[in-house]
Amino acid sequence: MATTADFRNGLVLNYNGELHVITEFQHVKPGKGPAFVRTKLRNIKTGRVLDNTFNAGVKVETARVEQRPHQYLYKDDYGYTFMDNESFEQVVLPEAMVPFADLMKEGQVATILFHAETEQPLTAELPTTVELMVTYTEPGLKGDTATNTLKPAIVETGARIQVPLFIDTDTKIRIKTSDYSYVERVK
Repeated sequence: MATTADFRNGLVLNYNGELHVITEFQHVKPGKGPAFVRTKLRNIKTGRVLDNTFNAGVKVETARVEQRPHQYLYKDDYGYTFMDNESFEQVVLPEAMVPFADLMKEGQVATILFHAETEQPLTAELPTTVELMVTYTEPGLKGDTATNTLKPAIVETGARIQVPLFIDTDTKIRIKTSDYSYVERVK
């Protein structure tokens, strides 16, 4: 059991009989009335995001999860196949359990959450940023870097993102996985 004071991003709760992970939380203390905590909970199985408000100090049931690094191997009809680099065991996750899968390339390391009691895989998490090569984008105009204008680009995994005008084809860039946003060029 935990209280709202223990809330942090990534904490897994057993809420309404299902496992949810906290993606955002905010402690609010209004001038009148008791304090409360606003949260955004993502259902681990369905991926649906739920907004919920907890009264401050209320007890919630947490779930024990383990994070283990796995290497992404390939995608087939059954889902995404990952391999544990220590035991060489393979885990297949369906597409619904792998958010932002179109930013994964073969050989990349992802963190898989396992339910500690049942050893059941719950979800795969990518690092906060990934480095990918731009395979196609329209050419930018020379000297057109003063504005904050974006153009569409396709990266090596097939994902479509928005990049600044000065990015060309065959440029390696860093992408934030949570919202597909361009971060910087990689040298």
